[in-house]
This record gives sequence, structure tokens and C-alpha cells, in this order.
Amino acid sequence: MAGRLLKVSSVATAVFATSGVYLYTKQLDPNDLSLIRFGRAAATTAIISYDYLTAFRNVELGTDEYSALKSKVHLRSAERLRDLCCANRGTFIKVGQHLGALDYLLPGEYTATLRVLHSRAPQSSMEEIRQVIREDLGKEMSDLFVSFEETPQGAASLAQVHKAVLHDGRTVAVKVQHPKVQSQSSKDILVMEVLVRAVHWLFPDFAFMWLVEEAKKNMPLELDFLNEGRNAEKVAQMLAHFSFLKVPQIHWELSTKRILTMEFAEGGQVNDSDYMRRHGINVNKISENLGKMYSEMIFVHGFVHCDPHPGNVLVRVCPRSKKTQIVLLDHGLYQELQPGFRLDYCRLWQALITSDMGSVERYSRRLGAGELFPLFACMLTARSWNSVNTGITSTPVTQSEDVEIRSNVSLYLPQISELLNRVPRQMLLLLKTNDLLRGIETALETRAASSSFLNMSRCCIRALARHRRSKATYRMRRLQISLGEALSLWRLGLYEVYLQVKAQALARWLCALLGCLG
Repeated sequence: MAGRLLKVSSVATAVFATSGVYLYTKQLDPNDLSLIRFGRAAATTAIISYDYLTAFRNVELGTDEYSALKSKVHLRSAERLRDLCCANRGTFIKVGQHLGALDYLLPGEYTATLRVLHSRAPQSSMEEIRQVIREDLGKEMSDLFVSFEETPQGAASLAQVHKAVLHDGRTVAVKVQHPKVQSQSSKDILVMEVLVRAVHWLFPDFAFMWLVEEAKKNMPLELDFLNEGRNAEKVAQMLAHFSFLKVPQIHWELSTKRILTMEFAEGGQVNDSDYMRRHGINVNKISENLGKMYSEMIFVHGFVHCDPHPGNVLVRVCPRSKKTQIVLLDHGLYQELQPGFRLDYCRLWQALITSDMGSVERYSRRLGAGELFPLFACMLTARSWNSVNTGITSTPVTQSEDVEIRSNVSLYLPQISELLNRVPRQMLLLLKTNDLLRGIETALETRAASSSFLNMSRCCIRALARHRRSKATYRMRRLQISLGEALSLWRLGLYEVYLQVKAQALARWLCALLGCLG
């Protein structure tokens, strides 16, 4: 097996060498050729597979030496994968970023290494940007903008954003797609599918076809910026009652499938606690409002922004109202939840919050987890099974619990892969969204705050009551459901007041104690 992989590596190297001579004579960019991109990906896959097949031959399983070596192999494999993503760019970086968010699935060496891909995205040249604008909008850049900053505000895997000023004086953000991504994406996904199948043949426990299927489905949507604009307007209207939320307005006359022009909004990244401290922004309030937004999207409306990494969620003090705002960007990837799935997901989270273990099992099974429901509950909450049983609202998150979960990831990899291949496709993006939000909470040190569970409970109560009302045929029954909803929300409000009073009393007691000690 290892010999065969060595031959594959040799063939891939030969492909690089002969292609290099051809490209030198033709003066072409090697990244434009599918053969080069495939050869690079195949060589990296073969080297990583060969490393895992041969590294542990003379080391006894379960020893400290084995654990230390496994960590080294994970790290160098993750670095090779990161370098491949940076070299092939585009879709590879996008998928690499997704892998970097899979804390519940991949060893820490992988997630920590691949997370840097958010800041390692490629940049298109200004000539390429001008060409895209010329092709899509039919005019020169100077005819459309008074000024256009050459240095992008940010570069991502699929596009980059430039600050510009229109002829009427308004400042806008212009998101321009990298010119070659569209033509390369379908070929890149095919390459990934072939290689993932090959690795699965070598290592049967490696079952990542679900990731390829998600990329196949979502990439065309993310590459259509008109779809992104429509999503932005839909979520702005849907969450208009949240005065703290800002969704930049779209300029449709300057937007196409590859260009999205929108209102310019500045701010600091949502995980930047230093920025918030300098601008007098309450970290706990930001975390609470973020939870409100996402609970409303998931449980009430079933229309979910699925890419809340820190670069897409900004915080700022509004220049006009002087109130704190959350600015939500990058609306290319949304998940629309089917009503039955959304309601079962509501019931599952209610069961997790109230530690109703019978309902946790029932609704986990209904969502496709089967006998793996304990693992499913742990993945959803990022808590140990012991904490889930004891109560996630009453058991604080500890460092030792986080270490326990991380160390168990590799032990349960086959079961996790099986679970991800088993649950509905809608669940995959929700798991990714949960992980990204949890990463923000960890950075802000607000993880497992009681306010987040209270907001989730409110949204679950409202969503389930609305569903029951829609099914009720008699007015009296609808009134009964509404009264029950109001009573449940009132009880929740009282409990929240109790927690606030308790926290204030504890703070006063600590101050008094410190005063006595002083």
C-alpha cells in the first residue's frame, strides 16, 4: 500500500516537472491549469496518506511515544493541507476554512493550523478587478466611482472588498469576485471528490463525502452575488425589529453575479474585545444580542446566516444614534430549514436546556442520530455527556472539560463521521454555525452565559406556539395556546430577573468581603 502511494507521488512530481517546462514557454499562470491543481492536490494527499500509513510502524499503540508522534503527524499533515489550500486558492481555501471550524470532528492540530486560512486568502490585482468591472458593468471604473481604493478592505477565498466613493458622494463597499474562481470551482470540487473517495478506500474510517456534497450544493450559491444581495435584504426585513442589527443596503444598479456594491460600514471584528473596550462597547451585551439574532433566525424563521466568522460580524457605535450595533456581512450562504426539521430542532434544544433526557433521545433520533444520540447531543452543545445529563445551564464550562472533549475527538472519529453522513444535510451547516458562534463566545469569555439559553428558550416557545396555533381549528384553542405561550414567556422573564438580582447580590457581597479584607 505504501509502495503504491510512493509511485503516485512520483507520478505527480513528474506531472509538475513537465508542466513547468510547458508553462514557462507559454508564459501561463500554473494555477489556471486543472492538471497542475489536480497534480498538486494528488501529491499532497499521497504524501499525507503515506505518512499516516508508515509513521506508526515501530511504535506501540497507547504509549506516550505513540501519542506524541500522532500529534506530530497531525501537525505536519495539517501544514501540508494548509499549504495546498494556499497554493490552489479559491474553493480549496473555502473548504479549508470550513475544516478549520470543525472542532467537534478534527484534532486540534488541524483546526488551529487551518484557521489561519481566514487571513491567508489571495488577492486579485487591480487590473483583474478593473477587467471584472468592465465586463460586468460595461463601464470603466472612473465612470462609476469618484475614487476606488486599490488596497482591499479585506480579501476572502472567493472575492475581495474595496472601499469606493460614488459620484453622488456616498461611500460604498464593492465586493468583486476573483476572476478565475467561477471557472475553477466545479473542477476543484470534482478533484476533491476523487481524492476523498481514494482516501476513504485507504482509510475506511475517513468518511468526508458529506463535506464534498455540501461544497457541491453551496458553492454555486456563494458565487452568485445577486443571490447574496437578496439574502441580505430578506434578513434585514426579517430582523427589522432588532434595532441593534445593521445590514448594509445593496446598490442594485451596480451589482451583478460577480460584483456586489453595498453601503460601507466600518467596525471592529466581533471577537476583538480590545476594540470593544476602547470604544466603550459592552462585551456581554454584544454576545447576548448575537444570541438573540441567531436564535430568531434558527428557531423562529428557519432562515440562517451560516458563515458568522469574526470577519463577517462587526461591532460599532453607530455614528448617528451613538448606540452599539452589530453589522452582519457576507450573506452568500444561508440555510433554509424545513418546518418539520426546525420544530424538532426546537424541541431538542428545549430538552437539552431543561435536561429532559427522554426528549433529548427522542428528538435526536427524529433528527437522524439513531443510537448515536449521546454523541449528537455532545456535538450540538460542545459539552461532555456528563454535563448534558447534569444540565448544561447549571454546569459551568471548565478547561478540563474542553481538554476531555478535544482528546476524545480522535477516539470517536469513525462514529462522528458516521453521524455526519447520517443526519439531514441541513444539520451540517447548523453545526458549522454553532461552532463559529461558540468560538466568538470563547474569545469574548461569555460562553455558556445564562442569557444565551434564555433567549433560545424564548424563541423555541414562540416557534412551537406559532406552529400549534396554525394547526388549531377553533378560536378558543388558539386563545388557549396564546395564553400558554404568554405564561411560559412570563415565567422565563421572572427567572431572568431572579438571575440578575442574584448576580447583583453576589457582586455586592464580594465587594463587601474585599472591603473587609482591605
